[in-house]
Amino acid sequence: MNEIDLRRFDLNLLAVFEVLMRDRSVTRAAERLGRTQSAISHSLSRLRDQLGDPLLIKGGRRMEPTAFALEFIEQVRPLLRGVERVLSPRHKFDPARSRRVFRLAAPDFALALFTDLLADLRAEAPGVSVEWTGPRETMLLEVAEGQVDIAISPARLRLPTGVVGEDIGALEWRCFASRGHPAFRKWGARAWARWPHLVVRVGDQLESPVNIAAAAAGLRRTIAGWVPNFSVVAPVLAASDLLATLPVPAMAGTLRPFGLDSRRVPFAIDPIPHVMLWSAARAKDPEIAWLRNRLRPLARNRFTSLAG
Repeated sequence: MNEIDLRRFDLNLLAVFEVLMRDRSVTRAAERLGRTQSAISHSLSRLRDQLGDPLLIKGGRRMEPTAFALEFIEQVRPLLRGVERVLSPRHKFDPARSRRVFRLAAPDFALALFTDLLADLRAEAPGVSVEWTGPRETMLLEVAEGQVDIAISPARLRLPTGVVGEDIGALEWRCFASRGHPAFRKWGARAWARWPHLVVRVGDQLESPVNIAAAAAGLRRTIAGWVPNFSVVAPVLAASDLLATLPVPAMAGTLRPFGLDSRRVPFAIDPIPHVMLWSAARAKDPEIAWLRNRLRPLARNRFTSLAG
C-alpha cells in the first residue's frame, strides 16, 4: 500500500466508499449521494490510488469487494460515526426520534441478549440501529477511542486507561444434550465423562474452565467434535448423542425449538464474571447512558436464566 499523507487525504472519499460498499454499484451510490456517476467513479479511482488496492471489482450485476476493502470498511464505519457525533448539534437525546447507530461488541453466546435488546429498542426507539461485532484483539482500544460504544467481556481482562465498566453478572455453566439423552437418566460425573462431547473452540481448549474444573474433580472428557461458534451447537446436539458443557446464555432460546434438555454440571466449576465496558471520555454521554440502562437488566437476566 502507498504511504498516505493524512494532511492531503479527503475524508469525503471515505463517505463515498461506505455508500459504495453498501450498494455495490456506482449508479446507485450516485443516486443516493445526489452526485453524478462520473464523480463517484472519480472518487473511487482516487481511493484506489491512495490505498493501493482495487477495493471494488466488477462481478455480474454488483461490484465485489476485495479482502482489503472488507477489512477497511470495518475501520471506516466507526470513524465516520464518530465524526458525525462530534459535528452533530448538541441536544437532549430523544430515543423516539433518534437515528443513532450504536456499535456493540460481544461474544456470539450473547445472541439472545442481542435479540432482547433489538426488541426493546424497536418499541422505544424505532429509528435506532445496533451493529453487533464480535470481540477481537483491538476491542478494548476501540472502546477507549469510542469506536465501540459498549463491549461485554470477561472481568479478568486488564482494562487500558480510558475504559471503565460495571459488573453485569457471572456466566453459570450447564450441560446440554438432546431430550431423552441416556446420560441424563442416571446423571452424574460418571455419565458426564462417559459420553462424547461437543466443544466450541475458543482460545486454548486445554486451558478452558471446563477442562480445568474437570481435572480438579479427577475427570476427563472425550471430545468428538469442535465447532467455531455457539450458534451451531444446538442443531449438532439435536442430531447426535453428544454432550456440551457451556455458559447458560449460549443456549438461551434453543432448548424447545431443537428439542434439547439440560442438567447441572456434576462437579464444581466457577462462574465467569463479566462486565459491560465503555469509554471513560463518554461516560456522561446521554446516548451511551441510555443504552447501558437498556442493556443492564437484559444482561443480568440472561446471565442467570436456566441456572437453577
